[in-house]
Amino acid sequence: MDWSEEVRSGAIIVNPRGRVDEATAAFFGAQLEDGAGRAADCDSKTLVINFAGLDYMSSRGLRALTLAKRKADGHGVTIILAAPNKILSEILAISRYDKLFKIAATVEGAL
Repeated sequence: MDWSEEVRSGAIIVNPRGRVDEATAAFFGAQLEDGAGRAADCDSKTLVINFAGLDYMSSRGLRALTLAKRKADGHGVTIILAAPNKILSEILAISRYDKLFKIAATVEGAL
């Protein structure tokens, strides 16, 4: 899994690339939790997770999202999931994560 991030419009945008599975979920989760903590110091208190580079997410990735949301909520940070592909949109809908997180079609729409 590759990872990059940027600050734009007062929000932290994280850009994971690849697959979130058993081999990468711990890294994915640690990066999300770190980003949620740092987003607390940003103007908008927003962490945008750009899903555009993700091919797949297992249940371990969903667990990592849950733990990151708990940390974010504790810091008053909003997590927005941006640009999920069709498969990831279905995974989010089936798991009802589309009810837990704001979802935007694009990163720009999340900002």
